[in-house]
Amino acid sequence: MDIEEFYSADERRRSSEEIEFGRDWKDGSGVRYELSWVVDTGELYVMREPRPGLVEDPFGDLFGANLPTEAVTVGVLGVVPTREELDRVLAGWQQAMDRPDGVSWVVDRLHAEGVRTRG
Repeated sequence: MDIEEFYSADERRRSSEEIEFGRDWKDGSGVRYELSWVVDTGELYVMREPRPGLVEDPFGDLFGANLPTEAVTVGVLGVVPTREELDRVLAGWQQAMDRPDGVSWVVDRLHAEGVRTRG
């Protein structure tokens, strides 16, 4: 689902604090993700934001083109009810994020800790 669908599906998500666990996670194909946890719902999710193309302004400066909302997609990996449990489940995440397929490490950790995953 896109990012707007994600927030619209449960309004608690929109108003909740979110804790970020890194912006440089990659899957087996090298696609980049951000990993975040929604405090009010306990949802641990990944957000995929494609890298925008560069656009040159009339003065020769380059900047990232704006992406449509539909291009930013979200996948909920599972629900971890408390921050304490989440910290235990994701212990070592900073090192795992640098792995070539760090997203699989997260899913494997969730499975190993008995967290029900989606998808």
